[in-house]
Amino acid sequence: MEDQKVVVMGGGTGIGVLLRGLKQFPADITAIVTVADDGGSSGRLRKEFNIPPPGDVRNVLVALAEVEPLIEELFQHRFTSGEGLTGHSLGNLLVAGMTSITGDFAKGITELSTVLNVRGKVLPASNRSIELFAKMKDGSTVYGESLIPKAGKQIDQVFIHPPDAEALPETVRAIEQADVIVIGPGSLFTSIMPNLIVPGIRDAINRSEARKVYICNVMTQPGETDGFTAADHLHAIEKHTGGAFVDTVLVHNGEIPAPVLANYEKQQAFPVRCDYERLEQIGCRVVKDTFMHYDGLVLRHNAKKVSEALLARD
Repeated sequence: MEDQKVVVMGGGTGIGVLLRGLKQFPADITAIVTVADDGGSSGRLRKEFNIPPPGDVRNVLVALAEVEPLIEELFQHRFTSGEGLTGHSLGNLLVAGMTSITGDFAKGITELSTVLNVRGKVLPASNRSIELFAKMKDGSTVYGESLIPKAGKQIDQVFIHPPDAEALPETVRAIEQADVIVIGPGSLFTSIMPNLIVPGIRDAINRSEARKVYICNVMTQPGETDGFTAADHLHAIEKHTGGAFVDTVLVHNGEIPAPVLANYEKQQAFPVRCDYERLEQIGCRVVKDTFMHYDGLVLRHNAKKVSEALLARD
């Protein structure tokens, strides 16, 4: 039996944890990475070199790499001193350097994937930077991926500029050939949506007959999904993509220890309530399990359990 072709779209630390687990299973993996990041080291390199932001790409490359731990540590090393270097990670600089050498962001990622012996493919959503902005429910507009959660307002809808940004052809092809399309985990409006609302990606997902799985965040995110239930996440995706294309949603149904909850409450983050009836009305199959574990007081996805659920052929 051939390995299932799995396309994963997400962002932040969540997608890295998932990919580290998924690469241990027989699967043909493609990770699609947003190019809307405009903060920190990525934002500086984006402005200085007029290239797409390398940060999310770096994290995904490291997650899928088959290299010695020291090489991974080197790639993730962040400089804390040095004129012009402070705050930059070495991996971001290498992505920028390879883009300069090859003259093409996507080709640079491919070359680095070979160097790092990456298990699968890492593809940007687009081969050029995308700017993200949000229309808030009070009618105001916030520009910039890094500033949207800091506005402290309810998001109505996010948009990209340019609105007709071209999806990378290889990215569209990977979606068209996928057996499973995985959305999440990650920040709903600033990590996931910038992929889904690129016109070519949105249309390819809507056309695809692959199984489409949303990995629901366990905690709300301040400035993005305050008060959201699981169904609210899916309604937001439907609103932005024009189609209720998610057919399966993975939700954590285990207890969260009080000290962990207290730690998140300090950050104004609270458990996402799973409203099963609304999910069923949307037409989603709900897969419940203890998909999370705890790294100290921080929640992390159990990559093995999540991967097994994603690859189940039932």
